[in-house]
Amino acid sequence: MVPSREIQIYRKDVDKLSISEREEFLTPYLPPKIPQTTKPSKSQLIRTFLRTQLHVLVFAIMHAVFSLYIRFRQAYHVVLDRVFAVLYYHHRAPELIRQDIRGLNRIPQHLSVILELRDEEQGLAGLEKLLDDVAEISAWCAGVGIPMLSVYEKTGALRDHLQRTHRTVSSKLHAYFGRRVPSLQIRAPHLPSFLDGDESHSDPSSTGHLSILLLSAEDGRSTLVDLTKTLTEMSQRNKLSTSDISLDLIDAEISESVMTEPDLLILFGPIVKLQGYPPWQIRLTEIYHSQDNCGVGYQVFLRALHNFAKAQMKFGR
Repeated sequence: MVPSREIQIYRKDVDKLSISEREEFLTPYLPPKIPQTTKPSKSQLIRTFLRTQLHVLVFAIMHAVFSLYIRFRQAYHVVLDRVFAVLYYHHRAPELIRQDIRGLNRIPQHLSVILELRDEEQGLAGLEKLLDDVAEISAWCAGVGIPMLSVYEKTGALRDHLQRTHRTVSSKLHAYFGRRVPSLQIRAPHLPSFLDGDESHSDPSSTGHLSILLLSAEDGRSTLVDLTKTLTEMSQRNKLSTSDISLDLIDAEISESVMTEPDLLILFGPIVKLQGYPPWQIRLTEIYHSQDNCGVGYQVFLRALHNFAKAQMKFGR
């Protein structure tokens, strides 16, 4: 603490200084003065205004051109879908479906689709629409002769209603095929399967003309994580050598626990969105997506088969 005597001496010395001397004494310790900017001239204001308006005009033109492009593209796809609907429609007749794919040199043996239960469709009505979409696609696959169909729905609503899904699909197949309805099997990973309405634990590859596999987000990356943990624990316990862990082993384990790799994956949404689809199973899968499409349609299904027949599969060494 400064003694009071020194404080009094300091105040006496300060009082002797004039105002100018005090300012001169404090000047070195003050921050530098900021020079006052001159006001912009009228020509500078005009140039700034014109530059801003030019940027707005360019942005408006780009936005208008892009909007026109989107509108024309949507109109083109709508017209194309209408033309396909007139030229190709199944009328719930398997004979017409087979006629539509008669010229194709190959069809997928395992078809996979991604469906979505939207937030605005939650509830009984949304589930009914989802089940009807699954039933329609199943009938088309049976008509074409595709023996394996896997349906991915992120939330797992279909897995939770396995028996109801079987009943809906079976009813749709009867509407298409009448008395000559193919046998049907519906299953989900780690759940008992339904074969012609009865629970079955048999090998799904040995029964049924049409086998349907229901998938959810739980069968995607989480399956890889669980398999990694299992292999790590077995390696730590010396039950499995690290040299035995290979791509063939991982592929075999995932194929057995979830599914084999599909030949064709169809997206029925307006954008390319896999929604957590099992990543390991689509390394060599042909993925088809139709722009500006909303909802399941026979025309999209048919165009996907035509696109698959024309695709060239080039595998590396």
